[in-house]
Amino acid sequence: MSQPYVPQETPPTGRPSGVKDLFNGVGYLLRGIAWMARHPAQWLFGLIPALIVLTVYVAALVFLAFQIDDLAGWVTGFADDWSDAPRTSARLVAGIAIYGASLFVAVLTFTAVTLLVGDPFYEAIAVRVEESQGGAPPEPDVPLLVQIGRAIKDAALLGIIALTFAVVFFVCGFLPVLGQTVVPVIAAMVSGYFLAGELTSVALERREIRRAERFARLRANRPLVIGFGAATFLVFLVPLGAVLAMPGAVAGATLLARERLADPPQVKEALVTPGDAGSALNG
Repeated sequence: MSQPYVPQETPPTGRPSGVKDLFNGVGYLLRGIAWMARHPAQWLFGLIPALIVLTVYVAALVFLAFQIDDLAGWVTGFADDWSDAPRTSARLVAGIAIYGASLFVAVLTFTAVTLLVGDPFYEAIAVRVEESQGGAPPEPDVPLLVQIGRAIKDAALLGIIALTFAVVFFVCGFLPVLGQTVVPVIAAMVSGYFLAGELTSVALERREIRRAERFARLRANRPLVIGFGAATFLVFLVPLGAVLAMPGAVAGATLLARERLADPPQVKEALVTPGDAGSALNG
């Protein structure tokens, strides 16, 4: 029998340091994976939508791999008259940048698409996680078609933003040294931020916290969110990691939302940080 929902107490106003919050964010992913290890039936249940979406994504990435030489040649048309070594180097860098940008978009949108396809699966998992922690909030009185419409809109917006960042990171990938060191780190942090936004949406939507308010709460807990999201992003880059870890990521995001994001941010100025990429999702 499920336990009655007990609202969480407001967390203390004293905020941990950014570095500590980064590690705490990673801890939420580990807690989610540990929860799934104790509930293997829920883990297998959560694999179904991820496997469906993975099949489609792998087919698209394999097709891209076969076309990468032509795409790299088209992008580096300016190097056609160069000697062999510089032309080959330019096309190699272009090919790596194109495929890297595609992987970035794939990892970021994989979560959104999987959550859209598997909404009933992950909603059920989130409820089970919440019940194990003291009770889940009641399901909001919102028609199913409205929920689906919101999910599609959110996924489309995320796809646009992911594509925008992919183009930026693609261009920055040509920078000597920085393009192969600093840019991938920034890409992991940015993608992690938005991954966390998608994963926590399951628990926050149940509390009737819409997109604009969700990202306001993410901004107010930025190091924590980046720690959780970047760790998830790195796990998703491992072959089959996105499938195997998806249920645990949903569980960890549910714990994160319940314990740290369900209450309004304590620092008001964090809600209006100018220039934050998350403000692009307001609506």
